[in-house]
This record gives sequence, structure tokens and C-alpha cells, in this order.
Amino acid sequence: MADDEDGKEYRWESGYEKTWEAIKEDDDGLLESNVADIIARAKRKRAALRASGAIKLGMMRHLFVIIDSSECMSLQDLKPTRYLCVLKLLEIFIDEFFDLNPISQLALLATKSKRCDRVTELSGNKKKHLEALKQLGNTPSCEGEPSLQNSLEFALKTLKNMPSHTSREILVLFGSLTTCDPTDIGYTIKALKDNNVRVSVIGLAAEVWVCRKLAKETGGDYNVLLDDHHLKELMLNLVEPPPAAGAMEASLIKMGFPGGPATVNSGVSIDGTSENIPAYCSCHMDSDVPLSTNTFSCPQCGSHYCELPVECKQCGLTLVSASHIARSYHHLFPIKPFIEKELTSRMNVNQCFACLKPFDDTDKNVYQCENCQCVVCLDCDIFIRETLHTCPGCASIHHTTNG
Repeated sequence: MADDEDGKEYRWESGYEKTWEAIKEDDDGLLESNVADIIARAKRKRAALRASGAIKLGMMRHLFVIIDSSECMSLQDLKPTRYLCVLKLLEIFIDEFFDLNPISQLALLATKSKRCDRVTELSGNKKKHLEALKQLGNTPSCEGEPSLQNSLEFALKTLKNMPSHTSREILVLFGSLTTCDPTDIGYTIKALKDNNVRVSVIGLAAEVWVCRKLAKETGGDYNVLLDDHHLKELMLNLVEPPPAAGAMEASLIKMGFPGGPATVNSGVSIDGTSENIPAYCSCHMDSDVPLSTNTFSCPQCGSHYCELPVECKQCGLTLVSASHIARSYHHLFPIKPFIEKELTSRMNVNQCFACLKPFDDTDKNVYQCENCQCVVCLDCDIFIRETLHTCPGCASIHHTTNG
């Protein structure tokens, strides 16, 4: 009996069988380059899966970020503290979020002392969110226990009124191992599921059962960090649009493309010279200086705004620029995955087409575009897919043909 028991293995052990064989030393006896290569290949695999065209994505996202501000966030297992580390990484997350989702909106909430407080309202103004994070960092206040249910209910009140063609999402950065809720949180989870709200949770301490259930029931992701670098990776993985919910409708959205400051506010003075005419900015009507000479005018009602994209407060028209729409389409029409090939002498390729780096003995595999047949290295393949969003070989051929 003892021998039979020793020969058995648990089901979860099969996933870790001989994992050490994937890591090998390089010529210098180091492991860093090999580990970086494994991470890059995993990243490329995820990007190729999203580019397969089998996943429906949404262009317009409404995301609530819930920040745990309870007493446990003052711990120093993340430097300098959990709270300050999360705020710093959130600045990077918000910058990347609006770079890849320019016509989406985001809001920040904080939970502490058994309640939920609004930090910023749902908007597409990146500067307002970053300024609010800096204010939180200047006056850190971590006290009491968090309330996961109150935070979710707070976000749900707004998200359930969002149009059905938009993506409704919540990201919870949870550092506590407990939550103080007024009623059964199961009803809240059911309400989130019924309203197609996707909730993703990143745990800062250890796995919590209710967070696992919350993410599983709503179709979100649940992860627990290993260190601050892993936390950054987990947050940036949520920057790209998630798969659209089955109940998400497809509809036409009316948008306005306002003229720039040079065409909107330019006027002619008495002596015949051109000048910029100050206008009341609808974004800063409550501020001490509501006048601005660099504004965008709504083509429908004529209201002025200093930044784009924005939803007009007078007529409700979404004001965007052409570049915002183009950047949003990167997710809907990704470039086709390159073909991975083994580098041989018969290919007659000596360097990467994109970065012009010569191929050496460490480059065993290369990646080739089906359309233009150009060959690139692994780093350039990831850069093209995540940042450039277009094949340099196809773009150069198109430019030469048009020229």
C-alpha cells in the first residue's frame, strides 16, 4: 500500500512536470537571457491568440477601478507601502489605458472604514485621474476595513445605466483578507452578472474565496501578485479590451469631429491681423479661470472644450478626433500573426527587416509576414503587435507603390 501511494501523484502536479528543462544556461552561464526569452514567447502567444479574429472586442469601455485604502495597505511588503506602490502603478495603467482605449471612460473609487468614496467621476479626461492619484499619494490615509460590497454597489449604480453597446468593467485592487459588508454579497454578485458587468480582482496579499467567486461568476480574471513587477504585469494585461459579453449589442454611435483651436477661435482684429478669441471652456466652468484661447468647438451646439475626447455637456454628443478612432480600431483589426520559422542558411536572411540587427547563433527562430515575406526577430514581432500595429514591410511596399 505504501509503495502504491508513493507512486501516485496529484492532478495539479502534472502541470509542473520537468519544468526545469525549459530553463537552460547561455554561453556565459547565465539564466537571465533564457528566462526573458521564455517570457517574450509567452507574450507573443497571447498576442497571436487575440489576433486570430475569433474574439469579439468592444471599442468603448466603462471601467471603475476600486482601490483598497484600508489599514492593511500601509504594510511595507511592497515598497514603500502597498498603497503608494498601487498608486504609482495606477498612473502607468491609466496612461496606457487611454493610449489604447482613447474613446473609453474610467473612474476611481476608494474603500476604507467600511464605506466607499468617489475619487474621480467616470470620464475620459486622463489628466483629472492622474491629478487625483497624486493628491492621494501626497496625503496617504489608510484606515479601517474595506467594504467590497459597498464598492461594487457604488459602481453598479452607474454601470447598469450605460448603453448596451459598451463594455462594463470593474477592476478591484484588494489588499485585505477580509471585507465588512452590510448584507449578503451573493446578491450583489448576481446583480453584476445580470447587468453584464465584468469584475477582475488583483489580490495584494493572498487568495480570498469571495474574490475568486466574484471574478468567476462575472467572467473576470482573478490573480494574486508575487511582487511589484508582477503587479505591474497583471495590471497592464487588463489594458487591452476584454472579450465582449454575449448580450453586448452592435449599434451606430453618433460622434462629432470638432475643428482645432486654430480654426475655431481665430478671428480678425480691427487692424486686420488674426488673433485667438477667448472662449468659455465647458470643462472649467466651475474653476477660477473658465476662459481659454485653445478650445475645440462642438459642431452640433457650439460649446467649447479644451481637450478631446469628451462628451458634450450641452447636447450629449461624443467629441473625438480621427486619431482616436484609428487607435481604437487596432484591437478590432489586428495584424495577422507572423509565421514562426527555423532560421537556416537556405532562407538567405542575415538581419532583421525591422531593426536591422544581424542574426547570430542565438536566433534559432524568426518570424515571417505572409503578405510581404519580410523576416523579423522575436523582439520586433512583439513590438509590431503591441505598439506599431502594422507590418513595416507591408507599409514600405504600400508607400513605394503610392509614391
